Amino acid sequence: MSRDSGTGKGDVAMLTIRGNNQGRFCDGLSRRDFMTIGGLTLGGLTLPQLLATEARAGVKGNHKAVIMVFLPGGPSHQDMFDMKPDAPADIRGEFKPIKTNVSGIEICEHMPLLAKMMDKFTIIRSMTGTRDEHDSHICMSGYSAFETSQNKAPCMGSVLSRLEGPLDKTVPPFVALQGKAGHAPWADPGDTGFLGVGHSPLRPAGPMMTDMTLGGLSLDRLAHRKQLLTSLDAYRRNVDTLTGLDSLSEQAFNILTSSKLVTALDVTKEDPKVRAMYGTGRLEPVDDGLPMLNDQFLAARRLVEAGARYVTLGYGRWDYHGDNFGQLKRYLPMLDQALSSLVTDIHNRGLQNDVTVCVWGEFGRTPKINKEGGRDHWPRANFCLLAGGGMRNGQVIGSTNRFGEEPDERPIDYKDVFVTMYHNMGIDIVNTPVPEMNGRPNYLYAGHEPIRELV
Repeated sequence: MSRDSGTGKGDVAMLTIRGNNQGRFCDGLSRRDFMTIGGLTLGGLTLPQLLATEARAGVKGNHKAVIMVFLPGGPSHQDMFDMKPDAPADIRGEFKPIKTNVSGIEICEHMPLLAKMMDKFTIIRSMTGTRDEHDSHICMSGYSAFETSQNKAPCMGSVLSRLEGPLDKTVPPFVALQGKAGHAPWADPGDTGFLGVGHSPLRPAGPMMTDMTLGGLSLDRLAHRKQLLTSLDAYRRNVDTLTGLDSLSEQAFNILTSSKLVTALDVTKEDPKVRAMYGTGRLEPVDDGLPMLNDQFLAARRLVEAGARYVTLGYGRWDYHGDNFGQLKRYLPMLDQALSSLVTDIHNRGLQNDVTVCVWGEFGRTPKINKEGGRDHWPRANFCLLAGGGMRNGQVIGSTNRFGEEPDERPIDYKDVFVTMYHNMGIDIVNTPVPEMNGRPNYLYAGHEPIRELV
């Protein structure tokens, strides 16, 4: 192992780690004799700075990104974005619609900030293709948990990790901000499926954050430790997972030797006025769901600027079988502030053509209000809220019938939304094979297409 101090300024290290060629892995790749990890700058560039640097150097790259906002539990479509003011009282509920800045579009009265900027959003009111499954699978891949158990379809973050890789070695392409939830499936950022563990997300929430800084450990000492661990691991790793584990180890090493990711996650470094715009939300989990951490919306924006391609976050719990309207009165304003701030921020920073924001849950709620003043599970209809991505926003796509029971115009499948988001990333996912670990090509979304009204 050698260390090249490069410019001698002390903030850049070049580590060369000698490996050994032990043959070929199951994916057909051979181990390199030398692995070089370069440019471990402690400061790091923001995404705009990186883009400017690459432009000057004549380097082209894909810097598109997706921020996936999952509302666990099944948010009520008819009390948020698909209101039915002319329906009977036991269906329309107690909320009133308000006008937005787009003529003809109305949303719930408890989201006034979003109403003022609806020209920057698209509401899909005719979502279909889901099941009564209380987990995140459908919102992370377009496939239900049942489908995923059969076809091992990977989530979007893992696919982007496989097809695009990292923009920056020190910032993983796939970052999941969700912490733990009482109902664990709500905190799941999606399965890696047939792509294997090497395309897992980085999950910085919780104790892991303490492991993401070097502290008093020098680069030399860290590099020696990595060399020792690599040698030991060669004896104990299973050949079928070797490549994936090696990838994770290299990713962890790169992260530890740079402050770029930690800086992106540290929202205290943000302009105080911007941070105040996002608000606080709720720090404690909502029942068996997740907290409502408005700072995570800000962290997501900072992460995509730092180079992440796909960031997920989970927000609260929206499974209101009882006291539906009391709960929504409490939590809709928090979502309103966080989401409006995120999209405002994206536009203010000129990212509206590069960053796609998607907001949805695993299903909708029953049209009829139950005896407990709540709404129950309803997979026949749901909504999706989209922003950014260079899309033609400021519109509503599709509709449900007069009671919000099912789509009656332009049904949209979850998979169609994913194909659209891949399109925004510059990827024709319908015709682009995603290689499985054995090399077999897999066409994940055959038969689907980008939503024509948006692209």
